Amino acid sequence: MHDLTDKSHWHEPSGEKRAGFGTFKRPVTPYDAFMESEGIPIFRGLGVRRVQDLPMQPWKRVGGRGSYIQLYGTEGKWGCYIVEVPGAGALNVEKHLYEKIFYVVEGRGSTEVWLEESGKKQIFEWQAGSMFSIPVNTYHRIVNASSSPALLLAGTTAPNLMNLLNNVGAIFDSSYKFQDRFSTDADFYKYKEDVEADPVRGLAMRRTNFIPDIVNCDLPLDNRRSPGYRRIEPFMTGNSFYLWIAQHENGRYSKAHAHTSAAVLICLKGKGYTYTWPERAGVTPFKDGKGDQVQRIDYEPVGLVSAAPGGARWYHQHFGVSKEPLRLTAWFGPHSPGREPGPPGEKHTDYTGMDIPEGGTSIPYWMEDPHITQEYMDTLKREGVQPRMLPEWYVTGAKVKSAAE
Repeated sequence: MHDLTDKSHWHEPSGEKRAGFGTFKRPVTPYDAFMESEGIPIFRGLGVRRVQDLPMQPWKRVGGRGSYIQLYGTEGKWGCYIVEVPGAGALNVEKHLYEKIFYVVEGRGSTEVWLEESGKKQIFEWQAGSMFSIPVNTYHRIVNASSSPALLLAGTTAPNLMNLLNNVGAIFDSSYKFQDRFSTDADFYKYKEDVEADPVRGLAMRRTNFIPDIVNCDLPLDNRRSPGYRRIEPFMTGNSFYLWIAQHENGRYSKAHAHTSAAVLICLKGKGYTYTWPERAGVTPFKDGKGDQVQRIDYEPVGLVSAAPGGARWYHQHFGVSKEPLRLTAWFGPHSPGREPGPPGEKHTDYTGMDIPEGGTSIPYWMEDPHITQEYMDTLKREGVQPRMLPEWYVTGAKVKSAAE
């Protein structure tokens, strides 16, 4: 015990008072500090209409110009950035322990990947709409084949590694070779169209390290989010980084559903908007006078929105408002919904794909807030888009068949 007033010294509370400050500022994580040290902008927010419009600055470590993107709810869960490759130029060679996927927003070029300093290289070409994965701790270089700049969006597990190890050298200077994550076989970066059931939830999955065009690639029928909904999960270079690609038919929209933070929706084709609100605000927030808790982001290709920006469980609902289908990809980092905490072998339900009356979190159309329904119909009318929602889906007790049945 002492009478010092310096807050760096701890004082035992007196009487019935509680220890601690009560309120405090969240600390800067090792990954936050790393981003700040890079000297490029960091965008933080609920979402962005188009990543193409984000400000970028010269990026010494990577080359080109870039900007970090850390949407609300993804802090510490996975990282994101955009990088511009100079026309007829290339980015610097990189190697790191974290996983990384790329989506090509603009341009065309090639990527070189190799395991050892003088090892055989995998070289493949990409264009706007391509997606590919970089195996863990491999050397890689991005080369621009055009005289115009190329723009790529990246998702990484850098925050997970940096916040755990808190040592930048361990991330970038490790010599361990992940032989199981890389191969010099000629088909390593060849697009594979075969579809199989993912081993956890039985949803459509495609094992491929490269997809030449995710904007127009074939998607199997799923039906879980909306009638006619199509979806595929790419499984790339043995990653834990989870993502999917999906599409809602034009004139139709997703049922709202709730889960915890991690997912970021990226618009690939069409245009639309997303509503998101905390689960505690209820199924009909506008009707119940809680509309101030609902947040909206409008987007077009390539816009982003955090599905559950506030931690805990948030409802989110996605609306396509163009004459073409709304195609999205969702990135979760290493947070697959099928691998939530719980003892191995414990029975778990696909609750985001099941309606509330079935024990899930998905709000059937007949239960949703009338304001949401009416606003969608009004928006389609303004856009000159024909609605394709059937009246019987809004009848109490109506059930739109899901792929799980």
